[in-house]
Amino acid sequence: TGVFRAYWRHFGLQDLLTLALAVTISSLAFILALFLGDLFPGVARSVLLLDWASAIFLAGGIPFIARSLEEGPVPFATPRGRRTLIIGAGERAEQVLREARRAEMCALYPVGLVDLNGSRQGRTIRGVRVVGTVDDLPRVCKELRAEFAIIALEPGELADMRRVVDQCIAGGLEFKTLPSLHELLEGTAGVNQLRNVRIEDLLGRPPVSLDLTPVAADLRNRVILLTGAAGSIGSELARQIAPFGPARLVLLDQAESDLYFVHMELSEAHPSLDLVPVICDITNATRLAQVYAQHRPDYVVHAAAYKHVPLMETNVLEAVRNNVLGTLLVATTAVRYGATKVLVVSTDKAIRPSSVMGATKRVAERIIFGLPNLHRSGTDFRAVRFGNVLASKGSVIPLFERQLAAGGPITVTHPLVQRYFMTIPEAAQLVLQSGSLPETAGAIAMLEMGEPVRILDLAEKLIRFSGRVPGRDIHIAFTGLRPGEKLTEDLVSALEATVPTSTKKIRISQTSESASSDLVQTLSRLLAYLDAGDREGLLATLCELVPECVAPLRDHQAGAASLALPLPNSRASGAWHPILDSAQSSWRERRRTNGRLNPPMELHVEERRDGVICRRKDARAGGRRRTDVAALLSSGSSSSM
Repeated sequence: TGVFRAYWRHFGLQDLLTLALAVTISSLAFILALFLGDLFPGVARSVLLLDWASAIFLAGGIPFIARSLEEGPVPFATPRGRRTLIIGAGERAEQVLREARRAEMCALYPVGLVDLNGSRQGRTIRGVRVVGTVDDLPRVCKELRAEFAIIALEPGELADMRRVVDQCIAGGLEFKTLPSLHELLEGTAGVNQLRNVRIEDLLGRPPVSLDLTPVAADLRNRVILLTGAAGSIGSELARQIAPFGPARLVLLDQAESDLYFVHMELSEAHPSLDLVPVICDITNATRLAQVYAQHRPDYVVHAAAYKHVPLMETNVLEAVRNNVLGTLLVATTAVRYGATKVLVVSTDKAIRPSSVMGATKRVAERIIFGLPNLHRSGTDFRAVRFGNVLASKGSVIPLFERQLAAGGPITVTHPLVQRYFMTIPEAAQLVLQSGSLPETAGAIAMLEMGEPVRILDLAEKLIRFSGRVPGRDIHIAFTGLRPGEKLTEDLVSALEATVPTSTKKIRISQTSESASSDLVQTLSRLLAYLDAGDREGLLATLCELVPECVAPLRDHQAGAASLALPLPNSRASGAWHPILDSAQSSWRERRRTNGRLNPPMELHVEERRDGVICRRKDARAGGRRRTDVAALLSSGSSSSM
């Protein structure tokens, strides 16, 4: 029963129950032997009962005495240190009271416990009384003259963190919280190390409870290629993949310095793991094929992408090149070199996209599920969508913290803008879980994001955490929605429905995606526009590929179509103007010979002269290397970009 494995100094209720079970089993065995063997016919039954009770008392009393001696005398007999309220009345609160006797926390004097809902009101834990509920905090704080609060919520109570923080602020209390379960498991904090409440704590998301068995089976002893391994999500995926013991983990990224640090971190944490850092641009077909040929990955996790919405609005070509062409190359090369599974990390911005970034990610989803050569390959393609992650590179929280450190103002795009958030570790765990679920094969998985959070609320909370008052000490400036942004993000479109999976926080998006020759033709045109550097052609074709897109992205389609109208005959002759925006060039015609593009193709360049759009042929069309579109879309191989 594990009785002798108990550590006597920390003997607790669970150990006492284990001891009682062991004594009961031994007493029953003794009684059975006594009566069946007729060993002591004169023994009274009451003696046997007393023997059972005495054994429990004596065996359990010794460890309790040892524990009492270890913990010292009854605590808090005289007031000392800061008058402290403990918010919570469960096991974590009891843990705080126990630790408060020790030297590390001797500066605290607990004056009361505060329960969330009042179900434990009036009870006493380690000599400290439950004096009210969270909603009573301002009153309790005044009555008990409390100066400080420790938030000790149970994992199942974290959804109330925002309410607790609001009441602490209303009561004028300084407050800290216990480390999260994730921090304790990772060893980055101890149970007696208090820390400031962070913005991610206010999400109120309980720790993810995963069934690690299928995840372990999915990752162990496999060669795994992770693209975007130096990014926020990619690096966390690498940290969580490593403990499962893959045969090799290939970390691929083009960011040299960031990849170096991720590789060093993982090498120190997992010295026996075969880690291979690879500097590679996923849009370089030749280099990517070399990586696949050298390592022969069995499982590809594709996390490389451009993700910043406003930046991609002004860099359309690179958004399409990286998010669309890059995904196409990663997927087709995976099929070519025999990978059995490809998991693509997507985004909730692919749902009814209003931005170039969201549209390119939706096209990436369509590629892995809709291209005939990938559909028939036998490779298990799947995708997973989720919303914003806190503290990622370029996210809103680091921006707010920098602005706060500079004295403000904090910039918010719109007072009503809302976003769904989750922490980076939670997102990475659920991505790996979705990759291991049988029901997500060939489907788009969606992570449950909880309730949306108003960005203005986050800004105000961050200011209050710093001890300042929003609007008085730190100004909040509204800058207006940026190009491509929405007030609120969608979790599902009208064209999709979601169904639950065996994992609570993962659902499957049911789409009508299927292999289509129309997709091949439209995607071929998109890549031809990419080679030509035609921004307007790319935008118009993105809208064709993603018909559910909304304004402002949808507005580009009409604008791009207008450029294709017949032009006036006032085309002036003369040298090509260097001021020309390459975004105004377009392919007029695609010629196919045996399924291949037949270069050179006529490239028509449009330029503005004195307010008039002029159009003429440009003989330089063959001067740039182009994507071999037909080979890429039909056979799973590609030519060099």
